[in-house]
Amino acid sequence: MESWGADLYGDPCRECGFAWRITPDQAVDLVRNIPTTYSRLLEHRTGFERHPDLTWNASAYVSHVTDNLRIWAERLAGARLSRAREVAAYDQDLLAEAKSYNEIDLSGALWSLTDAVNAWLDSVTLARQRDVTLLHASRGIQTVDDVARNNAHDGIHHAWDIQRIVNYVEE
Repeated sequence: MESWGADLYGDPCRECGFAWRITPDQAVDLVRNIPTTYSRLLEHRTGFERHPDLTWNASAYVSHVTDNLRIWAERLAGARLSRAREVAAYDQDLLAEAKSYNEIDLSGALWSLTDAVNAWLDSVTLARQRDVTLLHASRGIQTVDDVARNNAHDGIHHAWDIQRIVNYVEE
């Protein structure tokens, strides 16, 4: 198991409490449940709710998690299909600006999240069958299980951010 996430966020994560030592199957289950979790958190919300300490609104967090899962699904598929193991880092803030995350309608964002999770689940399943390993530009070697844990953390961490937004709005 790589230590990138635990080194950066703490183990468990200092903010959201994510435990990095979960099994790969538990990580996959967490990702599988992200659309339901986010839909419940954002029920009766517009998605435009904000917390003053956060840059993005609720819809933007949904869109970020969606794009992160799509990017990692594509990377795993590329390595599985062509053995192109090297992957570059991406700038989430530039992507958010390019796609205008804070302007995305919540219903569309949640629809896209479900689609991204399904593609991610397929990609992870097939990559595990081939024992795919990636070489990340800044994180080094990453197995499919490392990717699953990192992506599960991203989804859980941003559910925590969304809960902060909801709690702030309800105060």
